[in-house]
Amino acid sequence: MFIAQKLRSQSVSAYLIYMYQVEDLIRAYGLDADRIAAEYLPRFGYDEKQMKQAKEWYESLARMMKEEGKVETGHVQVVQNTLELLEDHHQELLADTDEQDYRAAYYKALPHIVALRTQGNNKDKKEMENCIDALYGATLLKMQGKELSAGTQAALKPISELLRLGEELERNKN
Repeated sequence: MFIAQKLRSQSVSAYLIYMYQVEDLIRAYGLDADRIAAEYLPRFGYDEKQMKQAKEWYESLARMMKEEGKVETGHVQVVQNTLELLEDHHQELLADTDEQDYRAAYYKALPHIVALRTQGNNKDKKEMENCIDALYGATLLKMQGKELSAGTQAALKPISELLRLGEELERNKN
C-alpha cells in the first residue's frame, strides 16, 4: 500500500507493474489477507498502525478480486482504470501534432508492440497494456533470476522509452 501510493505519484508505469505483482502475490496467498499479514507483511518492519493499514489494503484488494472475478487472472478495476488513463494519454499524445518526439518514440516501439499483440491473448489488449505486460514479464523473469535475451532487451528499450517520455510529458503538462 505504501509503495503503491509512492509509485502512483512518481511513475504510472512503475505503479501498474507493482500492482500486477500485488495481484499475483494475493493470488499466491489464496486471496487470504490473514495469511498475507502473518507470513508476508512482517518482513517490512511495519509498526502496529502500518500493519493494520497494510492488512486492510490487501483485504480490500482480495475482496475486489473476488467480487470482480479476478481470482485466477486479470486486473481489478482500479488497475484497469489506470491502464485506460495511460492509454487515453498515449492516444492524446499521438494525436497532438506538436508531440513529434513522442511520435518518433512510438514508431520505434511500434514493431515490438505489434509483435506483442500477436502473442497469446494480447490481440484484444490496447497498446499501453501490452507495453506494461511486457515490462511486467521482464520483471518476473528478473525476479526468478533468469536472463533476458538480447532480443528481449532490445524490444523492451523502445517500449520503456515510450512510457518514460509519455510520463515526462504528462508531468510537464501539469
